[in-house]
Amino acid sequence: MTIHDPRHHTLALNHGGGQIPALGFGTLVSDSRKTREATVAAVEVGFRHLDCAERYRNEAEVGLALKDLLGSGAIRREDLFVTTKLWNNNHRPDRVKPALQASLRKLGLDSVDLYLVHTPFAFRPGDDQDPRHPHGAVVYDDGVTLAETWSAMEGLVDEGLSRAIGLSDIDADGTRDVIAGARITPAVVEVESHPYHPQWELHRLCQAEGIVLLAFAPLGHALEPRLLDDPLIVEVSEQTRQTPAQVLLAWGIQRGTAVLTSSVTPSRIAENVDVTALPDDAVQSISELETRIRFNSVVDAGEPGFLQVPQGS
Repeated sequence: MTIHDPRHHTLALNHGGGQIPALGFGTLVSDSRKTREATVAAVEVGFRHLDCAERYRNEAEVGLALKDLLGSGAIRREDLFVTTKLWNNNHRPDRVKPALQASLRKLGLDSVDLYLVHTPFAFRPGDDQDPRHPHGAVVYDDGVTLAETWSAMEGLVDEGLSRAIGLSDIDADGTRDVIAGARITPAVVEVESHPYHPQWELHRLCQAEGIVLLAFAPLGHALEPRLLDDPLIVEVSEQTRQTPAQVLLAWGIQRGTAVLTSSVTPSRIAENVDVTALPDDAVQSISELETRIRFNSVVDAGEPGFLQVPQGS
């Protein structure tokens, strides 16, 4: 894919109209107390895509940042793409709309641009985001199906509370199952994806269905092996005079996906938005890396966590 300006590249949504900026800022920051200032800094340096979630427990802080930005005239609401997510304890259809409405109140918005099912796993309904049995295991909810949850998500689009809807932390087979029974096809699927876990099967499915694949953790994680230290990434970094992080973000965008990056450090936030295109041969070389590591285990059971698990793609 020839993309001359990754920083400002957008991808069309298959439902709800509009475009999603390919470069996004994730509001799951390392220090939630700095959410407000980090979000303001991200928008001020050029990010126009904000990725939020009920589960992050900081939507109110993002909302304060949005109030600052919109109130000062620094940005217009129509120039921002805001996503949030439905957490696992709210999968019952009667809980889906109230969950989004609660997020909207915290964010200070009338609607979001995208609402995602955070994971395909339903937990016991209630106020506890992390219900556990006495022995520590998660309490799942076998009284609802993902198809039923998805139908309620479709109703949010009908009511204008979210322009588009999508999935997160799901594999290709699970995505196919939702598509097969959907009235509204998912517009976005957000998953861990980077050169060590490129998700090529899901990538091909999304391209065939007109779905945007949105990559979280595009830089890998601070675990071994460190993607940022990979010899090829370092070599391309030196050749293109970009940082390894900028190389990885550009690769993600140039292969046709959207990417999320996050930081509380102003200089790092500015670095991550200053992405320029890589030569086609560099994109191809990175795509051919053979290391296969998935770092985040949430796709296994809906429980956040980080592993080092060799996995094919």
